[in-house]
Amino acid sequence: MFGLPRKLFTEEHELFRQSVRDFIAKEVIPHNDEWEKQKMVSRESWKKFGENGFLGMQAPEELGGLNIQDFRYNAILIEELGLSGCSGPAIGYPLHSDIVMPYILHYGTEVAKQRYIPSMISGDFIGAVAMTEPGAGSDLQGMRTSAVDHGDYYLVNGSKTFITNGYLSDVVVVAVKTDPSKGAKGISLVLVDRDMEGFSKGKPFEKVGLHAQDTCELFFEDVKVPKENLLGKEGEGFKYLMTELAQERLVVALAAIALGEYMLDSTISYVKQRKAFNKSLSDFQNTRFKLAEMTAALEQGRIYCDYLVDLHNEGKLDSAMASAAKYNMTELQCKVADECVQLHGGYGYMWEYGVARAYADARVQRIYAGTNEIMKELIARKILK
Repeated sequence: MFGLPRKLFTEEHELFRQSVRDFIAKEVIPHNDEWEKQKMVSRESWKKFGENGFLGMQAPEELGGLNIQDFRYNAILIEELGLSGCSGPAIGYPLHSDIVMPYILHYGTEVAKQRYIPSMISGDFIGAVAMTEPGAGSDLQGMRTSAVDHGDYYLVNGSKTFITNGYLSDVVVVAVKTDPSKGAKGISLVLVDRDMEGFSKGKPFEKVGLHAQDTCELFFEDVKVPKENLLGKEGEGFKYLMTELAQERLVVALAAIALGEYMLDSTISYVKQRKAFNKSLSDFQNTRFKLAEMTAALEQGRIYCDYLVDLHNEGKLDSAMASAAKYNMTELQCKVADECVQLHGGYGYMWEYGVARAYADARVQRIYAGTNEIMKELIARKILK
């Protein structure tokens, strides 16, 4: 990489970055192989993240958080997880803190905040968000999971699939239909926790990649969800989803660019050492040109992401901008993954090499958090309105 100066971060941010980097080197990278075999990150790791103050940093102090409202700290954690090459943790931890927790902090009742936020900050509770259903992917209005009003509780029935952090989840933000006749205006959000009768989970899926991520299906059979677990107002769920999805897509973009940088750095090291025809692979023009192309693209992507993080800190990031970042960065991540595997040759197809894992892990980034086709539609709506 060019090593361009990044004006986004202060000296204090960089000190935080070093502490995160040291923690990941000690507590994440050495365990990732085992987590991939187990198909999930250990609960002990979640608690260590919590003990070090890396979960829910934005939460107020009275709930156990650090009250850090500067998203640059969150971005550093996401970036350093991506630069480690450990894709499963790089997705799971930010989802918990930067995607699930904001729903509770922004729309939860005081009862819900007191019940869940402190345990999420400590790592004792792991968060997930459940939108996708077996018969409804990016089309949220097509969901069928229902929540019927029974006075002081909702009776929830249905299922959700492809849920990140699903198997270990202790509290789940669930999108439900409280009034199926009203389309998007009939969608609400409720919190379902691990102790509620009728809530169950399938086994972690056998996925192509992200093997350390406990993705599974969730089932709700006559689950009684108390009214204090409603997020915000009934029927406002779709609006809340659209509001919070901007940060979710920025999180995916930040992970994508960092994982792309990890693959490029690994490949640069490899081609310097690997010999062919009595010279290093790095001496061949094709290798040099490919590395130059990827470096230029990733540097531009990094500058773009830094700019959006700055905008987000000012409350100026909108859905179209975040969609553009998610679209561009995940497409770039997949392109870099393919090029890096090619430069590794046969070794790039061996699971023991980081680029092979990163190649398998990258593909889903263009699917979840809204497919890239949906991202283009959202971008088009803004430029054509």
